[in-house]
Amino acid sequence: MTTCPACAHGNPDNARFCNQCGAALAATAPVAAPVDYTPAHLVERVLTSAHAVAGERKQVTVLFADVKGSTRLAAQAGPEAWHGILDHLFTLLTSAIHRFGGTVNQYTGDGVMALFGAPLAHEDHAVRACHAALAAGQAVRAFADDLRVREGLNLSIRTGLNSGDVVVGRIGDDLRLDYTAQGLTVNLAARMEAIAEPGRIYLTRHTADLVQGHFELRPLGEMPVAGADQPMVVHE
Repeated sequence: MTTCPACAHGNPDNARFCNQCGAALAATAPVAAPVDYTPAHLVERVLTSAHAVAGERKQVTVLFADVKGSTRLAAQAGPEAWHGILDHLFTLLTSAIHRFGGTVNQYTGDGVMALFGAPLAHEDHAVRACHAALAAGQAVRAFADDLRVREGLNLSIRTGLNSGDVVVGRIGDDLRLDYTAQGLTVNLAARMEAIAEPGRIYLTRHTADLVQGHFELRPLGEMPVAGADQPMVVHE
């Protein structure tokens, strides 16, 4: 368990961002290199565009998705079974993300962080991210239904989206993306995930404005968000 230095929330050992407040955490366990789980056609496009985007300010949509109540579920399932469940879950999430042109930036212990709009530029990055979130949710629900029947486990994910600027500082040949301006844009997406109800997709106003007319959105009003001075307008 990794304790967040900002809010003291307990997080999985290999989490990179706090699941409660979105603050960056020190890496405590090795994670798979992005090249290991990125499809070959995306690898080629990322490496081709890597030098072009380095140091540029990019408009992106950040997606965080994780398992609600993962500590309790892991205890119920047992270590070996839980590892297999997470492995299949990651496959479902990454498949949906790659299907709509996103890239998985990192695994967060019991979920993923993905980017749409960088390093592969897409003007409709927010729309793509929403499509991916909906596709992932549908796939996970089908998996959860089967898991509930077989193992008696109630698995669900929560998803948060936010859109804004990031600056790409450096991209190496291993596809590792280091965003020098990871603060607000990334953290707000993590905070949307943290407050989302199980099975729901929460968007900031920034993302909602970009996808109006493409999806049915439900305004949830203003909600208090950890680290924010004022309540934020949230959409589902």
